[in-house]
Amino acid sequence: MEIGSFIEIEFGKGREYYSGNHVARLNSGRAGIYHAARVLGSGTVYLPYYQCDTVRDFLIKKHLQVRYYSINEEFKPLIETIPADAAIVIVNYYGIMSQQRLETLSHSFNNVIIDNSQAFFCKPIDRCLNVYSARKFIGVPDGAYVIGRNADSYMDEYEQDFSSDTCQFLLQRIEYGCEGKTYEARMLNEHRIDTADIKKMSKLTHSILDGTNYDFIVNKRRENFEIACHLFDGINKLDARMHYNDDCVPMVYPLVVENDGVLPKMLENKIFQGHWWSYLLNEVEKDSIEYWLSRYIIPITIDQRYGKEELKFTSNKMNDFLDGE
Repeated sequence: MEIGSFIEIEFGKGREYYSGNHVARLNSGRAGIYHAARVLGSGTVYLPYYQCDTVRDFLIKKHLQVRYYSINEEFKPLIETIPADAAIVIVNYYGIMSQQRLETLSHSFNNVIIDNSQAFFCKPIDRCLNVYSARKFIGVPDGAYVIGRNADSYMDEYEQDFSSDTCQFLLQRIEYGCEGKTYEARMLNEHRIDTADIKKMSKLTHSILDGTNYDFIVNKRRENFEIACHLFDGINKLDARMHYNDDCVPMVYPLVVENDGVLPKMLENKIFQGHWWSYLLNEVEKDSIEYWLSRYIIPITIDQRYGKEELKFTSNKMNDFLDGE
């Protein structure tokens, strides 16, 4: 016990979104998927081609066998069966797939891992292990949850993670913005995560998550998604509402515009939308849905920091870019 000395940053307490029994708190979503496979006793994991390569690489590093499956334009797995001792990862893409849709997809398989890394607020499905990534929705340096039967197994075998040494970018973002020294500091944190083994969630991340106002995040993201639908549905080649219902809390608005020049122009204008999983352009067939999404997806930011003004600005810039072609 320590008493006295300087006062640290203080966070609220008692608000953590996921708590109780059968909850594992870990350092990253990729570690969460590995942990889920371990709990299920599966040495082989079926992943969709359309997923971040960090998941694949982590599973391989942990000596699991990785197999792949394709999806169709409705994000349905194009695979009918898997071996009884294998696990399959089903991804809640962009956070726009309802719990009902995920339940329907999961019924075809045993040993299902729902990857809700893009859908922090999607309710866990009872018969599955459900993985959540905190830092895609909340300003934390790391952190993930695995929820489901026996999810808290093996936790005493994992080392404690520490994130305060590389969390400076979260503070710098407030004062310096996201470029320059802030970006460099963030990449140091990314390197820490990329090179880390599976660990227990850091105490700093847990403290932030225990003091977060989740109701505000939920309401703001839903509101912003509706605004984005109004602004972008007319030019979107993807139906962002195909599996959406009122329970969804999206990570982004998934905009598909078949124009390679738009994203670079947005970045030039400090509209920092990522280019997801471009590595797939060299690994899948050009006529596949995975190639199409990887090439053209523009994940429009709709998080709780922003509102109608920022989304309208993004829309206007987008239309200027498209009209200028």
